[in-house]
Amino acid sequence: MFGLNKKQGEAVALLSIGTFLEYFDLMLYIHMAVLLNELFFPKTDAHTAALLTAFAFCSTYLLRPLGALAFGYIGDHIGRKVTVVITTTMMSISCLIMANLPTYAQIGITASWIVTICRIMQGMSSMGEISGAQLYLSETIQPPARYAAVALLAFAVSLGTSMALGLASFVTSFGLDWRLAFWVGATIAIVGAVARTKLRETPDFADAKRRVKESIAKNNNKRKEINISDIKPEKVNKKTSIALFLMDCMWPLCFYFAYVYCGNVLKNSFNLAPEAIIRQNFIVSLVQILSLLLFVFLSYRIYPLIILKVKLFISSSIIITCPYWLDHISQPSYLLFLQSAIIFFAADAAPATSIFYKHFPVFKRFTYISFTYALSRALTYVVTSFGLVYLTGLFGNWGILIIMLPICIGYFVGLRHFEKLDKDDVHRKFKRIEPNHNFKMAV
Repeated sequence: MFGLNKKQGEAVALLSIGTFLEYFDLMLYIHMAVLLNELFFPKTDAHTAALLTAFAFCSTYLLRPLGALAFGYIGDHIGRKVTVVITTTMMSISCLIMANLPTYAQIGITASWIVTICRIMQGMSSMGEISGAQLYLSETIQPPARYAAVALLAFAVSLGTSMALGLASFVTSFGLDWRLAFWVGATIAIVGAVARTKLRETPDFADAKRRVKESIAKNNNKRKEINISDIKPEKVNKKTSIALFLMDCMWPLCFYFAYVYCGNVLKNSFNLAPEAIIRQNFIVSLVQILSLLLFVFLSYRIYPLIILKVKLFISSSIIITCPYWLDHISQPSYLLFLQSAIIFFAADAAPATSIFYKHFPVFKRFTYISFTYALSRALTYVVTSFGLVYLTGLFGNWGILIIMLPICIGYFVGLRHFEKLDKDDVHRKFKRIEPNHNFKMAV
């Protein structure tokens, strides 16, 4: 696959499977929220229910930045491999708890707090998992295969999401016990954690630690352990961190709009039952899978930054017209078309993720990219979920643009920054050749 050797192929397979399992578990609750929120939270009026739904959704992401700092420290001081094993274990534990958790009707508000804590655990573990897996492959595989391999992880995320939706749809459609879905999630998370113990440390990180050890030895330092804090501090470009943050904000916006906001439209405007909403969102997730497969394939042949520019142009055009379409949609099938269009052309970091990561120093890379990833998700989901409740109440569907347009502009600014860095890299490699975005020259 993509010219990978056996060890690289095994790493891609293990990490992709693990990422699939991790996000299957994470998204299981999100896509069953229309059913589970009624079981674990008190019944209230429509406005309060919307706020509780937003709270339940955001609880998955609020403490992710703290988790990023913790996993970032582990990843940058101990290794990339350890983090992906720990995160998968955390996910399995939270699934086991939710599979056995009594409902609000049985134990009252305690159920609400426990399920919220479990969601926080899942959010933190999924954050460390995806950042660790992407970084592992970025430091293990060379371009152009690297772009496709890292993009394949985004496909694994999408596939996990789709399978979670499929299972949720199956359980709700046939009236099965919802706990069955979480037992399945816990089982596959345990399998994923065991499988990942076979991974080796990444070459970039192992080589960096070796060089540090040699440097300490030359200075006649007899300590056996390597203390990363003894290394001369590596500087991180603040503009690069901000640019990555701005680009990371785009995907959660598209995800929330396509699945959660439109899901509420289906519920409130078309009076669809929870199982019908889950079924329609499942179809959207299949469109997402096809989209990511296409971009994985294209990233092996077209330079990823070019792909992102095209995706941004199309997704921005769709976003600008969203309020108009929402005001004139008369059937759920028409809304399905809008959901699918947003998801298919969503301007996220994939397949250029590994290009962005190379601009961060090795011993600070995990901390910065995971913290940026976590912070972007936390802020965007909080602003989007709570903001849309009030903005759409004041301005109708046109209130969506108050949040959507600034995030689109931020993505454009971030992309321009990385394009400049990329041109500078090419210029340094080919001093006498005018740099451009020709794929072969860039790699």
